[in-house]
Order: sequence, then C-alpha cells, then structure tokens
Amino acid sequence: MNGRFPVAAVAGALLAGAALIAPASAQTAVKIGVLGDRSGAYSDISGEGSVVAARLAVEDFKPESHGLKVEIVSADHQNKPDVGAAIARQWYDRDNVDMITDGVTSSVALAISQVTKEKNKVFIDTGAGTADLTGSQCSPNTIHWVYDTVALANGTGGAMVKRGGNTWFFLTADYVFGQTLQRDTTKVIEKNGGKVVGSVKTPFPTADFSSFLLQAQGSGAKVIGLANAGADTINSIKQAGEFGITEGGQSLAGLLVFSSDVHSLGTKVAQGLVLTEPFYWDLNDQTRAFSDRFSKQMKGGSKPTSNHAGVYSDVLHYLKAVAELKSTADGVATVNKMKAMPTDDPLFGKGVVRADGRKIHDMYLFEVKKPSESKGEWDLYKKLETIPGDQVFRPLGEGGCPLVKG
Repeated sequence: MNGRFPVAAVAGALLAGAALIAPASAQTAVKIGVLGDRSGAYSDISGEGSVVAARLAVEDFKPESHGLKVEIVSADHQNKPDVGAAIARQWYDRDNVDMITDGVTSSVALAISQVTKEKNKVFIDTGAGTADLTGSQCSPNTIHWVYDTVALANGTGGAMVKRGGNTWFFLTADYVFGQTLQRDTTKVIEKNGGKVVGSVKTPFPTADFSSFLLQAQGSGAKVIGLANAGADTINSIKQAGEFGITEGGQSLAGLLVFSSDVHSLGTKVAQGLVLTEPFYWDLNDQTRAFSDRFSKQMKGGSKPTSNHAGVYSDVLHYLKAVAELKSTADGVATVNKMKAMPTDDPLFGKGVVRADGRKIHDMYLFEVKKPSESKGEWDLYKKLETIPGDQVFRPLGEGGCPLVKG
C-alpha cells in the first residue's frame, strides 16, 4: 500500500499538470501560404508586400487570444500555372497549409483554385483579375477578394465612354486575364453606345510595345484600352508617351493600374490617367495608419497596393471564421462561414462575401494628379467618384456560377 501511494500521487500530479497546460496545447494551428509573384512583372503588386500585409493582419488579429497559432509561409509561382499548381499541391499535401492567398496572375489563380477544390482547402484570391473565378469556374473553396475584370470594366470603361471615348482599340495581354478584361470591357463599351474598332494581342510579358502602339495609333480610336498589368502597363504607357499618342488626341485607359505602377511612371508621365481601384493608401485616417506601418517594413518605404490591402483584409476575415469554427479541417465549411459573416476591416470597410465567392465592397474612380498638384512621392491620386459595390461588380445571377441557386 505504502509503496504504491507515491506512484499514484505522482501520476495524479502529472495528470493535474497536463490539465493545467491543456489550453496551450489545444490551440488550433493555422498555416497560411502567400503564393504570388516575387520576381517578375507583378512583383511590385504582389511580392514581399503581400507577405508583410499578411503578417500585419495576424499581428492585429492577436490569434493567441482566440486560441489560434498562426504561421505564414510564402513562395514565388513565377506567373506559371504549372508552378503555382505544384506549389499549392505540395503545400496542401505535405506542408499542412490550410489557406492560400494572393494568387496574382489569372491563369495561375485558376490552377490554384482547382487544386484547392480537390484538396478541400481554402483559396482567397486578391491579385488575379478574371471574373471567371466567380463565374463559370467558381468553386465552393475559392473567394475572389479585391477586384475583377467586370468591376474594372464598369469603372474605367464606363467612365471613359461617358467622357466621350466611344471608339476603342485594345492592347491585350495574351493570356486569360487580358482576354477576359477585353471581353468584359467590350460589353460595357457597347452597352453605353460605344464601339471597339480593333485589338492586338501582346506577348506576356513583353518590353517592346512599339509595333502594337503604332497599330492602335493608326486605328484612329479615341481610346486605347490597356488590357494588361504591372510592368507591361508601365512599359506601354511610357512608350505611348514617346510616340506622342496622347498629344495627338487619343486617350489611354489603364484598365488595371496600381499605385505602384503610377509611382514608377511618375505623375509627369501618368497625369490625367483615369483608373479604378478599391483601395488607396491616402483615402482616410485608417488607410494612412496601416500604410505607415506597412512602409516601415518595406525596403524603400513603398506604400501598399490594393492587392497588399486585400491580403491584409482577407487574412483577417479568414482568421475570424477559423476562430468561430475552431478548426481548419473542412475548407468548404470555412468558406461558408466567411460567406455567412459580414466583412469589416480598416482598409475596405464593411462588405459581404456572396454565394458565388465574390467579395463586395465599394470601388473608386481616380485620376492621376498633375505634378503641380502632387505634394509628395506617393501623392498620386485624386478621387473622382465612389462606385457602390452592388453597382460595380457583376450581378449575382449573371456570372453562370453553379453555386448560385435559382
């Protein structure tokens, strides 16, 4: 009897100790993968900035207070669908990644979305534009967060036609994003009484737009629509200036322009450019406060793009859903929880995630300031108009998404 008692006492003490440390061991592990372009044409839009934004979201959420332990990993998909799909598959199968975000480049995003559905994980796209992600190729495991080709078309395309730009010629990046953007903008142009007089497909990526710009110039179109992004947009606008295209009376419509693009161009070159974005660092006190924190962690002190803001916003909402569920096991269940919960964060304000996976929020029509109007290196935009989310994004029933009932 006496010989056994100490053993029982020790065992009891061990069990009590285990009970005391149980809350720490019971934390839900969450692994988020930031999969973007870290070295190519979209690296300023995506790149390290997306990783910084994700970390800031985790910091602000304070996961430990919600019983979560969060890890961030990142990789470069090189704008190649096969590379993106392979990384996603490895992350899901071997590295225990629960959610992937960023996904800049539409062809890559579509590939990641398919792998995510197969593995029943979560993909929240911020950087890719194709509206097919919430249309014909929608998935119960995918959410499209920041913008899409329909919103860009309704914003910039609609504004340019209303300003008198009723004939268009497109320079279109020859992959799914450019093709979808031209398609969706053409619909808006024609709906508003305009006409597309021609287009040319440009290799992605490319540095020389001279022959394409000469075709656009020769078309006589009032508007040259740039259905491209990142370094391609920067190069095409610079070279249009060298050809004197705007001086000759034609207008450039940057259908997807980020603040990092305008910063690279400078206001002298980009002044007067009309564009649509859902976020700008200088919109209000909250966007300025976030942007100051972001800049301190970025080499060169760059301001966040709308894609970076989207990563911050979607990581916050994802963590809120996981905290409610106390699990990351079922991707569809997590996405459904995100759809059921209203969105609300300092950068995009209040919104919703629809049944088709489309995140709804306001967009803004901006014009690039003249050099005389700009008060600093990143003082780039003046706001022309706020476009309500329910007007700028495609109506729920028009995308052809099988998740939409009736």
